[in-house]
Amino acid sequence: MPSETTARGVQSSRAEPAPLAWAVPLCRIVADEAELGLHLAIRHRVFVAEQAIFAASDRDQHDSDPATLHVLAWTDSSAVGAVRLYPLDTPRRWKGDRLAVLPGQRGHRCAEALVRFAVRSAAERGGQLMEAQVQVANVKFFSYLGWRSIGAPQPFFDRPHQAMVIDL
Repeated sequence: MPSETTARGVQSSRAEPAPLAWAVPLCRIVADEAELGLHLAIRHRVFVAEQAIFAASDRDQHDSDPATLHVLAWTDSSAVGAVRLYPLDTPRRWKGDRLAVLPGQRGHRCAEALVRFAVRSAAERGGQLMEAQVQVANVKFFSYLGWRSIGAPQPFFDRPHQAMVIDL
């Protein structure tokens, strides 16, 4: 099927996706440039259009690094969430960031599935520790998933974030 842009501003293989509220998300690493475009569109919608954390784009050098893994969460045939992860210069240490879930999917385990997938993927690639800068409002959620806080919240892109880590 040809790809079309949905009302949410994210491309899908269907013009009008079925209701997604209760479907369990499937996470996987993007397979091609089209899926990378979906991944970046979700991040743009959340971090630029909705939260205004970035003025024009949230893309940086990690997006063009071949070591970076871009992940999508799928419900039915629609991409509904994204996260990226990449190895750090410190051996066996990974970073997870840019966790973004479309508004209609929040509260339906999409973020949980993405975080668990990222942690598992880093561990499968030899990682021993993963770190993230977590928006303060999401610290309780990450703690529930086994992450622990390091130090006090600090400004990160002009918003309070908590440094957190998880053993892989």
